[in-house]
Amino acid sequence: MATEHRNSTDLDRLVNACLMPGFSGATLPAWVADALADGLAGVCLYGQNLTGEGPPVAERVAAITAAARAVRGDVLVALDEEGGDVTRLEYAVGSSWPGNAALGVVDDEAVTFAVAAGIGAQLRRVGVDVDLAPSVDVNSDVANPVIGVRSFGADPALVARHGVAYVQGLRSAGVAAAAKHFPGHGATTVDSHLGLPVIDADEATFRERELPPFAAAVRAGVDLVMTAHVVFPALDTAPATLSRRLLVDVLRGELGFTGVVVTDALDMAGVRAAHGLAGAAVLSLAAGADLLLLGAEDGEEHCAAIRAAVRAALADGTLPEARLRDAAARVTALRQRLADVERPEPPATDPDTGRAAARAALQPRGVAPLTGPAVVAELRAETNLAVGDAAWSLAQPLAEDGLLAAVQTVTEGGVTAEEVAAAAAGRPLVVAVRDAYRSPWQTAWLDQLLRARPDAVLVALGMSVDAERATGPAVAAHGAARVVTRAVADLLRGD
Repeated sequence: MATEHRNSTDLDRLVNACLMPGFSGATLPAWVADALADGLAGVCLYGQNLTGEGPPVAERVAAITAAARAVRGDVLVALDEEGGDVTRLEYAVGSSWPGNAALGVVDDEAVTFAVAAGIGAQLRRVGVDVDLAPSVDVNSDVANPVIGVRSFGADPALVARHGVAYVQGLRSAGVAAAAKHFPGHGATTVDSHLGLPVIDADEATFRERELPPFAAAVRAGVDLVMTAHVVFPALDTAPATLSRRLLVDVLRGELGFTGVVVTDALDMAGVRAAHGLAGAAVLSLAAGADLLLLGAEDGEEHCAAIRAAVRAALADGTLPEARLRDAAARVTALRQRLADVERPEPPATDPDTGRAAARAALQPRGVAPLTGPAVVAELRAETNLAVGDAAWSLAQPLAEDGLLAAVQTVTEGGVTAEEVAAAAAGRPLVVAVRDAYRSPWQTAWLDQLLRARPDAVLVALGMSVDAERATGPAVAAHGAARVVTRAVADLLRGD
């Protein structure tokens, strides 16, 4: 019995070495501290950990990372800090960095490097050493509900160049990057948080469109590659997260990746719906994944369930013990490498870098300075789970400039286009939309308003296709980050 207990404990520690759960609350829970002491690889922070009353977000993150490293110095602390629309450190106020779509429009690799280095410096100062970025998905389908402005663009070569610059920028600040979502999430029309996307492209298209940015990131020495819960039937019937063909044959064999393969969050419906979270964890390990990202839910019970599922899979041969040991060794090597690196104090972040990039990405058409305070209508709808409820507002920077007469928040079934047009009679009208083209009620509302007020300035804070709806003045801003709406306000002020 003693031998069985010791072996079971050893195996559980191997499993722990492959786990990166989320947790509830704004402080490190006791169960996480206990798991870290027993070999847990690390933790991932989400918006839920960083909102609500309490200290500023930066202080909160720093306290969490300090508490984790007081238990074990080589713990991995990760979050999604893409800049632009997907931010954690600035979830409550909006990012001070433009996102990938804006950087792709600017198309200056030095700017992308500088933005990523600035983000990395912010992360380093609060103790985060793994950024689950950049997205190197080629956004080839404008209907994509989950990537969009998170992508550098629709050209594989452009995405590859800027993905490399982003990886190098993060690494210059001592932060490990994770190229995602392998082998590509840009051609999907289903959000893998909610379902299982299938990309019905032939293998030649897949190799020409999806793979080049990942191949470039691997050549650049990216530390992690994150999987996608997406099926490419031309290569496998299983989603990439569970596909040995894609993770071992393609990513490791063809592209030569030797770093850590991290799953996208296993609480997402793309894999959880069919297999359960623990079942998906076992299948992903067997397929070649190393680090299991469990998602935003409190992970205590999930970790226990995965340990039990792995023990059962080892017993019945579903998961070879050598594969588990290999995964644990890869993650441990990354932990030790990050812990052992002599890193200089991160430099002070230059806010002008983000502001200049955001302004350079604006694409205005027929826009003149406002003649007085404007009525601002902001169309708001649900966002995808990656973005969450991160703050955005065009009215706020205009108010700071004394250029806001009133703000109208437009939601489905709420204030009508006619009511907004009437409220703005005799005043400039600015309409801020964020991927309205994906929503029938938003496009119908917007078309009604533009018929009534063709002089209204349409500001597209999502994909630039929204700006094409206007026959009058319009601005394609390529994101809704705070730094982007500030740049739009400057433009409307006449700066």
